[in-house]
Amino acid sequence: MPDADIDLERDASLLIGAVRDAGALALQMRRGDVKSWIKGVSSPVSEADIAVNDLIETRLRASTPDYGWLSEESAEDASRLRKPAVWVVDPIDGTRAYLARRDDWSISVALVHDGLPVLAAVFAPASDEFFFAHRAVGAELNGAAICASDGPTLDFTKITGPQPLVERLPPLGEGVEIYPRIGSLALRLCRVGSGRIDAAFAGGKSHDWDLAAADLIVHEAGGQMTEITGEPLVYNRSDVTHGVLIAAGRARHRRIVEHFQAHPLL
Repeated sequence: MPDADIDLERDASLLIGAVRDAGALALQMRRGDVKSWIKGVSSPVSEADIAVNDLIETRLRASTPDYGWLSEESAEDASRLRKPAVWVVDPIDGTRAYLARRDDWSISVALVHDGLPVLAAVFAPASDEFFFAHRAVGAELNGAAICASDGPTLDFTKITGPQPLVERLPPLGEGVEIYPRIGSLALRLCRVGSGRIDAAFAGGKSHDWDLAAADLIVHEAGGQMTEITGEPLVYNRSDVTHGVLIAAGRARHRRIVEHFQAHPLL
């Protein structure tokens, strides 16, 4: 559990306010022409990503100066590794969807303590979905409690993620409909928590900022989110990348993990 000097009630209020305001800013900027460019090999980034990141960082760090900071759009600060509490931020998850004026993008922020998320907010402003979770308290969508769908059945119209992963599940026959891909990985995973989706995969090379908030939301909604091998996720390490993941209700998660243990990925 968090140290006594970490005030989770204060931090929860701070988190919710910052993420809501960040969502309003992102929507406002999207009404105009948003400049964008490519970072690395092929990852798009926009001036909205930077503006949202700056807003969240200013709001959160001003009130929690002793916490670490890890964001997709901030320079790496190795001092985070010495901090028990760290904000983990993806200012716009699904930048391609954002730039294409689609609704399937989100803002994802978690407070991680000793490697595990303890507070989480994922906001999809364009579809008005605000997910929030507090460790050991529960998860909610727009203020109402949520629960991951139960049972082990595999309904492919409610399973999403990279198609090569979904197609490895039995008994996927020719012409079977698969749930459409969602641009924001965090939103994809959170919709497992709300029961809208039964299961969601994440391909390899996702990062702490893609996952930490959604991880807590799924778990607090009664689901499971792990590596495809069943290993739990740990955050705020020197390497912030993760392998192939699966999120689902507990019974369905167990069935999928057991399938991939018997038929491992190469």
